[in-house]
Amino acid sequence: MSTETLKRTPLFDLHVANQGKMVPFAGYEMPVQYPLGVKGEHLHTRDKAGLFDVSHMGQLTLTGKKADQFLETLVPVDVIDLPVGKQRYAVFTNENGGILDDLMITRYEQYLYLVVNAACKEQDIAHIQAHLPDDVTLERLDDRALIAIQGPEAVTALQRLVPEVANMVFMDSLHLDIDGITCFISRSGYTGEDGFEISIPEKDAEKVTQLLLDQPEVELTGLGARDSLRLESGLCLYGHDINENTTPIEGGLIWAISKCRRTGGERAGGFIGHAHVLHQIDTKDVSTRRVGLIGNSRAPVREGAELVNEQDEVIGRVTSGTFGPTIGSPIAMALINSGFAKMDTEVYAVVRGKKLAMTVSKMPFVEQRYHRG
Repeated sequence: MSTETLKRTPLFDLHVANQGKMVPFAGYEMPVQYPLGVKGEHLHTRDKAGLFDVSHMGQLTLTGKKADQFLETLVPVDVIDLPVGKQRYAVFTNENGGILDDLMITRYEQYLYLVVNAACKEQDIAHIQAHLPDDVTLERLDDRALIAIQGPEAVTALQRLVPEVANMVFMDSLHLDIDGITCFISRSGYTGEDGFEISIPEKDAEKVTQLLLDQPEVELTGLGARDSLRLESGLCLYGHDINENTTPIEGGLIWAISKCRRTGGERAGGFIGHAHVLHQIDTKDVSTRRVGLIGNSRAPVREGAELVNEQDEVIGRVTSGTFGPTIGSPIAMALINSGFAKMDTEVYAVVRGKKLAMTVSKMPFVEQRYHRG
């Protein structure tokens, strides 16, 4: 995609002013790093607080008395009993139980608020519209920016501007004012750290972001560190670790199938592709699984590398891989034959014709530090 056709977020000028290195990503010009560098930004977020522009994500609302019932036909999570002011992770599934996208769902008093992935938002909107009943309304919030502030000192920085956030816990979501500007603030994020995601009216995005950047704990952080942070924390990236050919069970997301939607639950099934997904849960008949891998050498293993056994038979492939700055060793996620998914199994990644030993390991690779109260 040429730069002429790339979109820009409301914070584009701020990124340029702060020497952000802009690259094409999901149809947008996005900052991959700043002068601190990917490793520096990664470690700063783990130690203090990093601020990310995620305005390229899709923000949507569903309004109507039966909006929650409708959404349960598209996702296998419990939406009907989601309390006001709470957020929940979900996936859209296809007829084969594959994942069309993953998303966050929040219930506010008057509507359900959805955040979907940037690369999938147009297809997600089309998917919702294709099934939308007459009594539910879908609205795109194209006039809002979205930022994330992540790290152990994120709450220290944000509560100077919004004292109420100190009382929030993981997956809480509230309408709160920052300098008189009403924002949607959730205590969540994509790094494994404590932190917040903040939806801001587009016209006020730069003002709110600068107020946060003025806090001594906060550094701008780009896509490069966002990727290494989420990988260390065992969090999937859609289109890489999970996709339309991966079911939630194969993708290690069985926890995203609420108990009430499973076999024997009060609202069992009812979502697209439920027969295959519930069969996999009930029978444990899964041929492929997502696993974590830690390298036995210092050489990083990148996405796309084949995995083989001692007999050089292909048993899987790496879906995400990098050198983990916090853990200090190569880490990866992979989709692998179930027979090799047991913890501590040694497999081999083929990199430029060489076999690099890796060990199947638990995820997350580093401790998740969400604030659960």
